[in-house]
Amino acid sequence: MSDVLRRLSVLDRIRFGLLGLGLLFVATGLLPLQEAWSEMERIAPILLFLAAVIVLADLVKEAQLFDVIATRLAVVGRGNHVALFLLCTAFASLVTVFLNLDTTVVLLTPVMLALAARTGIAALPLAMTTLWLANTAALLLPVSNLTNLLAMERLGMSAREFAGRLWLPQLVSIAVTMVFLWLFFWRRGRRGAARYEPPVPGPVADPVLFRIAVSACVLFVAAILLELPIQFAALGGAALMIAAFAWRDRSKLTLALFPWQLLVFVVGLFLVVPTLSRYGLASVMSSLVGTSGGPGGDGAYRVAAVGAVLSNLINNLPAYTVVEHAIPQGSRDLLLALLIGTNAGSVITPWASLATLLWFEWCRRRGVRVPMLRFVLTGTVLVAAGVTATVTALLLTA
Repeated sequence: MSDVLRRLSVLDRIRFGLLGLGLLFVATGLLPLQEAWSEMERIAPILLFLAAVIVLADLVKEAQLFDVIATRLAVVGRGNHVALFLLCTAFASLVTVFLNLDTTVVLLTPVMLALAARTGIAALPLAMTTLWLANTAALLLPVSNLTNLLAMERLGMSAREFAGRLWLPQLVSIAVTMVFLWLFFWRRGRRGAARYEPPVPGPVADPVLFRIAVSACVLFVAAILLELPIQFAALGGAALMIAAFAWRDRSKLTLALFPWQLLVFVVGLFLVVPTLSRYGLASVMSSLVGTSGGPGGDGAYRVAAVGAVLSNLINNLPAYTVVEHAIPQGSRDLLLALLIGTNAGSVITPWASLATLLWFEWCRRRGVRVPMLRFVLTGTVLVAAGVTATVTALLLTA
């Protein structure tokens, strides 16, 4: 048993600790069994989606789709950092919107870091691009972020209505992120070299798997646009990729594909947070959020600020679930402002979002040094400007 514990990472210990604490709350009656069961029923479709979309994205990566796209971007950029910057921000934004922010961090970050090593591009600008846009580009669709999925039940909106309400805030959020990415990381004085060496594209290992991966992604996006249940859209794409690898390369089908760490974390979270809310945390959040400001104006800015600050203190998932209970039923703008705060605002501390935690782990593995003071200060500037501008765009489209 002690050997097993030693093999677990710090993050894994936190995940199991959270789950154990949640089960203890249920066992002792601090969280009634019926309420715990209701929470599990609420998140069951979300857990299915998360598991399926991560398997889908991981196998798509193994089919080299992301590698090919990243290499093509660098080739199209022709050594020009401005062109590469625009292409990389577009790529990271699209992956986040359609394949979830965790996909951007888990799968796109190593691809970008490998691209940096092959071309002589500074690693930190590429890494920060994936991290910031994983968080700030996760507003447009329900599938983009777990918090969006959690909000859908209360919002009572279809995926198309959700996107129709948030398309302008999403564009503003991405635009502000691009401005600060360029100023803080990509401009000449920060990135180093004036130009980079475009890579030479190579053949993919298995063209059949590559074509199936392209088809799976197209079908997944089409299912989202047709407003099919997102968990079944992701499950269909994952099933197609599993079948393809069972046919062409079974060695890639391992238990490591299953994202048990994420599922353990989410289940534990949705047992612990409701318990804490029952014993005072909900009252504290109600006093912080307030309702006097109403759904517009100061009310929306205040809710977004509380969501952003709390995300950077305790992580954006518990921040969202706690503050959500303090928002009156029917207050759509307040709930959307909370999503902006918890999504676009979780870039200041290393634990602000699960995606940020995973990103730091990837940077550590690849030997990329992240200056912590610079990380915190630049993230603070981005949150202050980006969340304010994005909430303003939300109110303008009310």
